[in-house]
Amino acid sequence: MSSQGRGRRRPAVSGAQRLTQYAALAWRRPGGGAVEILLITSRETRRWVIPKGWPIKGLKPHQAAAREAWEEAGVEGRAGARKIGSFDYDKRLSGGQLQPVRVEVYPLQVLQEYDDWPEAHQRERRWASAAEAGSLVDEPGLAQLLGAFPGRDA
Repeated sequence: MSSQGRGRRRPAVSGAQRLTQYAALAWRRPGGGAVEILLITSRETRRWVIPKGWPIKGLKPHQAAAREAWEEAGVEGRAGARKIGSFDYDKRLSGGQLQPVRVEVYPLQVLQEYDDWPEAHQRERRWASAAEAGSLVDEPGLAQLLGAFPGRDA
């Protein structure tokens, strides 16, 4: 996730209230072949994840997801306005406590990939088939979404 910046709206943590984040399932179909999905490493644990972050004031959910894809993975493209699914996970906060989070996932057809982007020195990125991507992530709900993703226009 991007560091909290201008317009980021991360609600205060309160008990077990589930917070919402928005994510981009960034995909491409090179040469008209099989769909590939973009994974990135998380900054702290280095696990494979998809770009995601807190709501951003003034942006619709799919627009916030597209912004996260640029900041975290260095890609831009056509974001679908309808979510393709969601998954839940527990985010470990700086104090060590766990915060339940629901992530709403929006498709992003990647049209441009950059060599330099805001978090380039903090993350790795990797293109993988839907099946491989599903096997690389730790969250079962995300793995299921990735494995089932057929690829479609956003």
